[in-house]
Amino acid sequence: MNLLLRLVISTVAIIVAANLLDGVVVTNVTTALIAAIVLGFLNAFVRPVLQILALPITILTLGLFYFVINILMVYFAAALVDGFAVNGFISAALFALIVAVISGILGMFLD
Repeated sequence: MNLLLRLVISTVAIIVAANLLDGVVVTNVTTALIAAIVLGFLNAFVRPVLQILALPITILTLGLFYFVINILMVYFAAALVDGFAVNGFISAALFALIVAVISGILGMFLD
């Protein structure tokens, strides 16, 4: 049940972020749900591998490179999901930030 609620929260966060930003396109709610599933999968399986590989540069940037890895996850998800597009690095960065903040705030109610 907790997993389904987190999926709904991520979907809502994606829809809100897409409506706030001009550089992000989500065609419908189904696309947002699929994008949330793909982002969850990428964050669970691909992100840890990238974090290990990027550990030296992460140490040099005092952890700021983790945000770049988060942006890469958004780009990967946009490449995999039809109807979900991100135009530009700034849009991807703001999208990642907005989704993280909204998911964090709404996720606090689950804990």
